Amino acid sequence: MPASGRRRGFVFNMSQDHNLYREKSTAKKDSLPLAVRVRPQSWEEFYGQSHIIDKGKLLWRLIEADRLTSLILFGPPGCGKTSLGKVISARTNSTFSYLNANFLTASEIRKELLLARQRKETSQRRTVLFIDEIHRLNRRLQDLFMSDTENQDIIMIGATAYNPFFYLNPALISRSLVFELKRLKEEEIKSILRHALEDKKRGLGEEKVEIESEALEIIARRSEGDARRALTALEIAVRTTQRNREGAVVIDKTVAEECLQKKAYIYDRQGTLHYDHVSALIKSIRGSDIDSALYWLARMLRGGEDVRFVARRLIILAAEDVGLADPFALVLATETFRAVEAVGMPEAKIILSQAVIYLAKAPKSNQAYRAIQKAEEDIENNPTQEVPAWLRDSHYKGAKRMGYGQDYKYPHDFGGYVEQDYRYISKQYYEEPKSQPRPQEQK
Repeated sequence: MPASGRRRGFVFNMSQDHNLYREKSTAKKDSLPLAVRVRPQSWEEFYGQSHIIDKGKLLWRLIEADRLTSLILFGPPGCGKTSLGKVISARTNSTFSYLNANFLTASEIRKELLLARQRKETSQRRTVLFIDEIHRLNRRLQDLFMSDTENQDIIMIGATAYNPFFYLNPALISRSLVFELKRLKEEEIKSILRHALEDKKRGLGEEKVEIESEALEIIARRSEGDARRALTALEIAVRTTQRNREGAVVIDKTVAEECLQKKAYIYDRQGTLHYDHVSALIKSIRGSDIDSALYWLARMLRGGEDVRFVARRLIILAAEDVGLADPFALVLATETFRAVEAVGMPEAKIILSQAVIYLAKAPKSNQAYRAIQKAEEDIENNPTQEVPAWLRDSHYKGAKRMGYGQDYKYPHDFGGYVEQDYRYISKQYYEEPKSQPRPQEQK
């Protein structure tokens, strides 16, 4: 083949590739996930979080007064953290820059901060630097933002699904306002889904979609307050369901259930969710609410909690909250720890369930806990007492010469009990538990 032919073929292929690239670029834009396409563009399109954005609330006042400072937004996935950051940026007429902490390096952060300073100096335009998954930044990278947030060269908005007080540098938190976002309510999820179905420009408004009210209810309820999950389920339903004779996509209960993925359990074994859940478990057992205790136990186990941690907390509870009202509770809890350590999951959940039910049903007394607290308070607030001479050890050479152990009355010589002082100053710390019936089964 002549060289010119090869060249012509080569040029033709390049042209083909170029056109193909352009087609793919257009297709890529059109095929963005529904949750990304219908992301709120204005304050009016934002659903939920009324406790912080409603008129008169602090965040609303800061934006209206143009006094916005750096923010930390934390809340569950799909509650609107990124969307709120973009809406705030548009509302304040600022340049919005999105960064993901999972992939950030020190050089990239310095580059973004330099651009923000230049933008502020040349055009007086502020920069909203949105940092997703901010809890992923190590302390050294967090420190890079200190000066610019202090001087307000940037408005930093950090987003995380975890409690920032467990992960972020206190100095960075002190330079920011922290807002907790709640998971969306079912009605708010429904409003978002309806908006996506009606929006012809960015949503599914151009499609002929009919969704039954029960199907909408299922998606809203089973999305667990996660708008992204709800929109993904809706998009899957629309894209994978065959059209009827009229050319419409009909989404019924069966389709909705099939398009919802397996529930994702958000749980952090080192963070606030870990402590919140175990707190709920302990307080439910202490309150003798068997079913609530089992619910929180199940939540922890489904989240991957260490069964040994749960068992250790049950041992503490048995001593602190059941105590001498049912001394066997401590024995049971201790054996529960040994059993779950030997058996492991999934069977360990049966053992833990038995222990939780027993402890919740048991009569409660915290007198052992209160007694040692009172003794410690006495030691802390009053002069410490010396050990009386008649109670001191008398088994070493020279002890008797010091008078140690003399006049001690051995109780067994008196039938098991004899009146004598065991301190110079006596105070009562312990009170007998009041007799109480076992709590009744939960109705």
